[in-house]
Amino acid sequence: MDRRSFLLAAGAACVASPVLAQSAFNFGAAAAYSAERRGVSLLVMQGGRILFEDYPNGGGAARGWELASGTKSFTGVMAAAAVQDRLLEWDELAADTLREWRGDERRSITIRHLLSLTSGIEGGPIARPPTFADAIAQHAVAAPGERFAYGPTPFQIFGEIIRRKTDGDPLDYLQRRVFDPLSIRPTHWRRGADGMPHLPSGAGLTARDWARFGWFVLRDGEGRVDANALAQCFVGSRANPGYGLSWWLLREGLVPPGRAGGISIDTSMAESVGGIVMAAGAGDQRLYLLPGLDLVIARQATGILQALRQRRRDRNGWSDADFLRTLLAR
Repeated sequence: MDRRSFLLAAGAACVASPVLAQSAFNFGAAAAYSAERRGVSLLVMQGGRILFEDYPNGGGAARGWELASGTKSFTGVMAAAAVQDRLLEWDELAADTLREWRGDERRSITIRHLLSLTSGIEGGPIARPPTFADAIAQHAVAAPGERFAYGPTPFQIFGEIIRRKTDGDPLDYLQRRVFDPLSIRPTHWRRGADGMPHLPSGAGLTARDWARFGWFVLRDGEGRVDANALAQCFVGSRANPGYGLSWWLLREGLVPPGRAGGISIDTSMAESVGGIVMAAGAGDQRLYLLPGLDLVIARQATGILQALRQRRRDRNGWSDADFLRTLLAR
């Protein structure tokens, strides 16, 4: 798959913009914007080369930080690898593996429904991923594809599917299949009472490793993950055009994760640079991919717990649109 195909899959409606020269970026202003909002790392990569990195407020190049829900996007890429390995298909029924689902309303839920968060199963409390067993015990409250419901439960259900298909720890499969070829080593990964990894929010990575993962995705899996399977991660659903399979698509129609979701969109800017996709976590953890500019931006910050506890967004807090306009001088 070429870059144009990737952009179309991401929902971009325009021709890719030319790669910007390094001088076109406003690194200083973007770094200041991030640092003033609890930022601990900011890394900008273009063409696979690091153009800029900054580690204020106690950050460091070798220090890993929790990604919160930024972890979710590893799941979509892991699923794409499993499609290539013929372990699953995007539109196969989850009940083909979860046999206990075959006799009730969950029998028509697919893998695509789970990872697009349109399965009809409630997402559950964002900060408390259930165990795999508790996740698959949940029943649907809506028909598959009918509505978008953000939360950790569908990702834990997917974890149980991978556990059964590989007869092992899903994180072992992700590490071997995706991370090892990229020399990525998570600094930590939270696990539940069942010993299984938290797939919605458990990972800790350095900014360099997170950016390297982003570049791998931007390069259509670099031949290690089937590009056609990977491209499905960037196709929105009818219920939420702004969410693919574990990735946010910064485009018109995006349904945010909640009232305090904190995702701001400048659709005209996104279109002008050839589209923007994003992995995002509480506390304003961000991994932006701008295919039209060959650009990856990793940003990490403190304040995850505070973000999960607050009911309303700080008016002086993080804005994706403001940050990207600042960096791109637009």
